[in-house]
Amino acid sequence: MFDTKKVEVELGGKTLTLETGRVARQADGAVIATIGETVVLCAVTAAKTVKAGQDFFPLTVHYQEKFSAAGRIPGGFFKRERGATEKETLTSRLIDRPIRPLFPEGFYNEINVIAHVLSYDGENEPDIVAMIAASAALTISGVPFMGPIGAARVGYKDGEYQLNPSLEQTKDGSLDLIVAATHEAVMMVESEAKELSEEVMLGAVMFAHEASRKVVDAIISLAEQAAKDPWELDTGADQSALKQQLRDIVGEDIAAAYRTTSKSERSNLLNAARDKAKAAFADAEPQQQLVAQKLVKKLEAEIVRGAILKEGRRIDGRDTKTVRPIEAMVGFLPRTHGSSLFTRGETQAICTTTLGTKDAEQMIDGLEGLSYQRFMLHYNFPPYSVGEVGRFGAPGRREVGHGKLAWRALNPVLPTHEEFPYTIRVTSDITESNGSSSMASVCGGSLALMDAGVPLKRPVSGIAMGLILEGKDFAVLSDILGDEDHLGDMDFKVAGTSEGITSLQMDIKIAGITQEIMKTALEQAKAGRAHILDEMAKALDQTRTELSAHAPRIETMTIDKTKIRDVIGTGGKVIREIVATTGAKVDIDDEGIIKISSSDVSQIEAARRWIQGIVEEPEVGKVYSGKVVNLVDFGAFVNFMGGKDGLVHVSEIKNERVEKVADVLSEGQDVKVKVLEIDPRGKVRLSMRVVDQETGAELEDTRPPREERPRGERSDRGDRGDRGGDRGRGPRRDGEGRGGRGGDRGGRGERSEGGDRPRRERSEGGSPAGGNEGGDPEFAPAFLTRNDD
Repeated sequence: MFDTKKVEVELGGKTLTLETGRVARQADGAVIATIGETVVLCAVTAAKTVKAGQDFFPLTVHYQEKFSAAGRIPGGFFKRERGATEKETLTSRLIDRPIRPLFPEGFYNEINVIAHVLSYDGENEPDIVAMIAASAALTISGVPFMGPIGAARVGYKDGEYQLNPSLEQTKDGSLDLIVAATHEAVMMVESEAKELSEEVMLGAVMFAHEASRKVVDAIISLAEQAAKDPWELDTGADQSALKQQLRDIVGEDIAAAYRTTSKSERSNLLNAARDKAKAAFADAEPQQQLVAQKLVKKLEAEIVRGAILKEGRRIDGRDTKTVRPIEAMVGFLPRTHGSSLFTRGETQAICTTTLGTKDAEQMIDGLEGLSYQRFMLHYNFPPYSVGEVGRFGAPGRREVGHGKLAWRALNPVLPTHEEFPYTIRVTSDITESNGSSSMASVCGGSLALMDAGVPLKRPVSGIAMGLILEGKDFAVLSDILGDEDHLGDMDFKVAGTSEGITSLQMDIKIAGITQEIMKTALEQAKAGRAHILDEMAKALDQTRTELSAHAPRIETMTIDKTKIRDVIGTGGKVIREIVATTGAKVDIDDEGIIKISSSDVSQIEAARRWIQGIVEEPEVGKVYSGKVVNLVDFGAFVNFMGGKDGLVHVSEIKNERVEKVADVLSEGQDVKVKVLEIDPRGKVRLSMRVVDQETGAELEDTRPPREERPRGERSDRGDRGDRGGDRGRGPRRDGEGRGGRGGDRGGRGERSEGGDRPRRERSEGGSPAGGNEGGDPEFAPAFLTRNDD
């Protein structure tokens, strides 16, 4: 029933399988690509006709990850895949960028390239598989595609390149690089690196290109078995005469416009030249008018490219290596945690850094499962930045892609979560744009992070390189303008520190570039990055040592895992009380690491002391601050160390005799206490009289020994009471002795009736039970504590 064709190729010790003819047979081309147990289906369809008046190529690439591929159900309220995630958007761009230049000029049929992840094994990333599947589907579809392309991911660890590493291997290494290439040349590069040298990066690109060639050969082998008949392409009539006519009409006007350094003035002059050409063909057929408009654009490209190659003169008068004037400033905004204004020529970005706590992390629900992102970078490109009106709404694919490029450039130099336990968000708002706003976001973002006190390893700068290639002649341009980007052959972005590259991205509009061109671009970019770093250092050359007054402070402490339950409390009761009382946020993980955060340092300290009081054991002889929480006839219960209670006996309140506790102390009163004794059951006996209540300093105990005191202060009855306690009847069900008639009978007071209420609250006559029945108050049981639960 199925006429299935299949090819296999070994890549990095893994088998890549390409199959067609079994699934999606009504599409123009459909291929299932498999590596390991990761499976991606890509289907290509193309319109057979072109809409009237259409003068652009409507290529749409859509990549989607099905949660069922990983055996998962989508999280959230809607249990169905909805709008594209950031990863899906970035992968769609990853597929689009290398294949778009390989369609012939003048081909305007609409094409859909749709890739679905059908199975994901958690080891082999589906983005590379999808790129290969898309290339194969286009190659066998019959549409005029000048491919195929191959794709490969490269890692780098311990001086060795790794081909198509697993997700874990990529995280452990110092490079994550993706390359797409034809058999002859590299088409696209995307990477994140940990300050690697130009030589290592170039070697990685060439290593990936060699692997891509194997993929190209496999796709050609599949096409030889299953390709459909190629479409006939109308090459069109000879337009050289018409182009010369336009050159005579507006050639000088265009050349004069591109000698104008101001973007707005240049734009006005170009619009005037285009209107002049349009007027010259006002009486022509509509199709000829359309052709004339396109030829004007070609004429612009020829004039600009010729001036650069022949005269070395760029649009704004610079040579090929000069970077536009730079002005950078930090602390640009008063209430942000960190901010900068970075201006390079007519490109400008306002960058801000915001610091948050762990609960501000971004939750990501993907094929890999639920994960959290502590560093975010969001790029915004409003239409006013280029002097235009237009749609202003949710970020598009371009904004997502530029933001991720800047994220990759800065992420390798960020401190670890242990070194800097903050969630970090950088926003880049482009206020002017004339070339490389993504690299302005890198520079401005680096300054904003340093202004916020984020301890970067080193500052990061970025530069965009361009290329003009005619035959064997080429010129690499540093810090390209927007027009040089549009009219040139390459957009080559490099970001890094003084020690090496952190991100590299390349897109081209021709059928690939050589190793020689890439090497020249990398060397020229290195010099440009160094110059930009020097200019940035004039604004701020190192990270601020203090955080903004408006930023939250985070203090980290570690407790024993066995104490986690005590800090959280039943149903979270204790930790909620700490947060509500102190005003600080408290996060605790399963390893016992606690993060306390607040913009008010006193709130952090209050929460820290409270937690320490819960987890630490009191020390005999040490002085603590506490609060009176309950008054009884024989003394006062004091809460200290946040979660501990102890009894200050009436005889330990003052050196002189206290007749009534309420005359001296009140509930809620702050006091200083010294721990006198902790019995084997954990009951704590405290003293106030040996502590200076103002300073907390210990005082000398001037009270004479009991045998030297007047008889009225000895209370021998209390001794008998103690002895009575020793004659208690033994343990009850709550583990307390009943106590004898004298002083320690109060042991019964520890027994809770119904499991909740202390027996002393059931005392008759309004006085606490078990306090001093038959004995002197001075020698009442000293180890009673409140039962707060």
